[in-house]
Amino acid sequence: MIVRLTAEQRWECPNCTHTDVTHEPKPHTRFHTCRGLKGLSAPMVPAGTDCKVEAVEREDYIKRELVQADGEDRPIMAIVTTRADGSNDCAVLAPCASAGGNS
Repeated sequence: MIVRLTAEQRWECPNCTHTDVTHEPKPHTRFHTCRGLKGLSAPMVPAGTDCKVEAVEREDYIKRELVQADGEDRPIMAIVTTRADGSNDCAVLAPCASAGGNS
């Protein structure tokens, strides 16, 4: 018989039907590829959390930067989770670096 000593954490996404369960004793957040946010990697929230998870479109000039885009090719700069009590978390999607050289 195996006995689990870690608590079960149930996760859900307010934008799609994805759910998950983890048994990690340390603080953690579960991410998934969200159909509701057009394929972006978005955080899941503890089941029953009253919140919204939204993609924030990048509003500045992009030029040749390599940025994260959603399924509609809109450049996304962050995924923000806002809870009913007003607290929030933000996952920033920074542009990727690139380099070039002459041979």
